[in-house]
Amino acid sequence: MVFRLAALAFFLLVWAAVTGAGLIDPLFLPSPRAVWDAFVRANSWHQVAPGVPREVLGEQNYFLWEHLLASCQRLGAGVGAAVVVGPLIGFAMGMFAPVRTALEPYLNFLRALPPLGYIGLLIVWFGIGDSSKIWLLFLAAFPPIAIATLGGVTSIKADQINAARALGANRVQVLVNVVLPSTLPEVINGIRIATGFAWTTVVAAELNNGIPGIGGLAYLAGTQLNTPLTIACIIVIGVAALVLDSTIKALGAIVTPWKGKA
Repeated sequence: MVFRLAALAFFLLVWAAVTGAGLIDPLFLPSPRAVWDAFVRANSWHQVAPGVPREVLGEQNYFLWEHLLASCQRLGAGVGAAVVVGPLIGFAMGMFAPVRTALEPYLNFLRALPPLGYIGLLIVWFGIGDSSKIWLLFLAAFPPIAIATLGGVTSIKADQINAARALGANRVQVLVNVVLPSTLPEVINGIRIATGFAWTTVVAAELNNGIPGIGGLAYLAGTQLNTPLTIACIIVIGVAALVLDSTIKALGAIVTPWKGKA
């Protein structure tokens, strides 16, 4: 931790030195102080312009935390649906070969598509409201979860299943006591990957009518050449991603305490 803090401090010092010396135009790389001021401005009431008495809140009439909360709500709806549907499809594909043969090509096709490739189609189908954004995040998160579940089911050794059946376990007991515990760690890893991938598409999801939304704010700030605010949004997006990943990892350790101990 000390080494990481020292590395961060060194990075900030180099950043401040480069911008302070005027080596890079502030339009392209503002100083750390400018980014911090933009972050504070986005989280407080401030004057519309110097000398104008009227005050507004945050950016685009929302505080920055409200933009972040709106994006997290969309992410929760999209990834939450994928967490429900993905394991079901993955289990079905893993347990029944005909289902796997029928669905696997389409699943790999969907996984290979970049989100920007079909965001326009989703807007046509569901409009520019939250529905298209949630569908985009669902389609980004669903394939990794389903594929991870499929991999977990197919990786179970036949000896484990045969041993359970030899001890008198029926199909349901095999599924609950052998297949599910063996697959759950892979499902958790799939959810981690899916959440990270869906979070990286939040800007794409919020390109149209994305306010409030941290991705929409970052995009709008970039179009307005407000580089300090853009970088502040990027930092918030990155920190939020680290928090989400750490949270899922910690929950996974609680849910699957047997992982790595067999």
